[in-house]
Amino acid sequence: MKIEHFALIVKDPPAVARWYKENLGLRVVRAGGPPTFTTFITDECNQVMVEIYYNQSVAVPDYASMDPLVVHMAFVASGDMREQVARLLAAGATLYSDIGTTPAGDQLAMLRDPWGFSIQLAHRQKPMLS
Repeated sequence: MKIEHFALIVKDPPAVARWYKENLGLRVVRAGGPPTFTTFITDECNQVMVEIYYNQSVAVPDYASMDPLVVHMAFVASGDMREQVARLLAAGATLYSDIGTTPAGDQLAMLRDPWGFSIQLAHRQKPMLS
């Protein structure tokens, strides 16, 4: 089977989708209106979507209090990692852990988007997917 999407419940789906579009290059595939404002976004490969929505009957998790190892969304970082981190910080992200190098030679950095959800930048020594 192929993954179609994973979902995040957030308080302001249009704002979250806009931030990911403007700062991580994601594209809106479908956007709905009230009350859920369900929005599907995808990356340049159009292989997996992220559903961002609101549902008043379910509590929005306190993503900012969660350890990023519990849940995060990872992005392939191309180019200079320091520039990528600095650009996201200027756009409202916060740094959780600065750029580090794994034993495999991969560079990883962990940030939080402006709503506290963990995003990882990954510059792999050898790409994991083609």
